[in-house]
Amino acid sequence: MWSIPNNSDMFPNSNSTYSKMRCLKRGESYALDGVKLHELYFNNITSGSTPICGKLLDKILKEFNSLDNFLKYFKEVGLSVRGWAILCIDPLDNKLHIFGSDTHDNGAIWLSYPLLIMDVYEHAYFLDFGTDKSKYIDVFFKNVNWNIVNNRLKKYYNLMSLKNCNMRSYPNMPCPYFNNFF
Repeated sequence: MWSIPNNSDMFPNSNSTYSKMRCLKRGESYALDGVKLHELYFNNITSGSTPICGKLLDKILKEFNSLDNFLKYFKEVGLSVRGWAILCIDPLDNKLHIFGSDTHDNGAIWLSYPLLIMDVYEHAYFLDFGTDKSKYIDVFFKNVNWNIVNNRLKKYYNLMSLKNCNMRSYPNMPCPYFNNFF
């Protein structure tokens, strides 16, 4: 995929119904998002859960009113979609959001930062749980590595502080990392 040259002559007559370019770009986003989401998913699960704590827990309690409400809401999102349930933090409002997606490349919110990813495609649970997706989700929560999720939140805050620091420290100079990014 990466070896395809950026040569417009290879993609004549592009259109939004059917064309070489449309096929390439749809396949590209599907494949790459699938790889990234699976990597994040496998990274945030472990054998046996770690305790949820720190800034993540504080933010969940503030925005969802209770851990139980957060877990129930996340589960309902997972039950309602065919692909992914994703806890993200969005830099536009700096709040947690749980998004659902039926496919790798559909349902993601641009610039949101993923924190917790749950695969709810049938391949993730069918062999062990049959059609009982609800039981799979319960077991998923018992195997979340909350340290990883907390570390993702810390990375998000570090990125935001770097962006804000650079903008304040050098008001007349564009930030090299986030120039016109947000």
